[in-house]
Amino acid sequence: MTLTKTPVCDFKKQADFFKLKSINNNFLTLDEIKGENGTLVMFICNHCPYVKAVIKDIVDDCDFLISVGINSVAINANDIKNYPEDSFEKMIQFSNNHNFNKLHYLLDEKQDVAKKYGAVCTPDFFGYNKDLKLQYRGRIRELIDLKPVDDSESDLRLAMKMISKTQKGPTKQIPSMGCNIKWYK
Repeated sequence: MTLTKTPVCDFKKQADFFKLKSINNNFLTLDEIKGENGTLVMFICNHCPYVKAVIKDIVDDCDFLISVGINSVAINANDIKNYPEDSFEKMIQFSNNHNFNKLHYLLDEKQDVAKKYGAVCTPDFFGYNKDLKLQYRGRIRELIDLKPVDDSESDLRLAMKMISKTQKGPTKQIPSMGCNIKWYK
């Protein structure tokens, strides 16, 4: 596990198109997932201890964000040959175990989408406004020893609520951090 932090938000960078396989065995595109007031694209995986530490927050935030017109998608881009716990079958189990009711979970098997987005770690959050311009590239919340510091609203939820109302993200953002994405060699 290599601890990696996300780069600073590249405000107004346009979201890249994708068409990826969903755990429901259909293909979804960015246009099909896009929310009325914004879209949250995140890169996660099943085995990362950082993802596991915040998965309940991720699901709760995504369930809430629907109410403010923001849709969410989680993408797994890890090397599934060397990390079988991130396989498509395990993705289905992971989503069922964590009640991904309103959260789409997609596999980026060729890792093309992760590379286009510049994803570096899991979890890595990209918050877009309704025009699919990047407004947030920060953490979900503070962790110490893989435990949330408090139970107040997450940084991610606050930022995405702001985007849903103003179409702009906060100027101060704390990078997300987690395990590096497992790239194919």
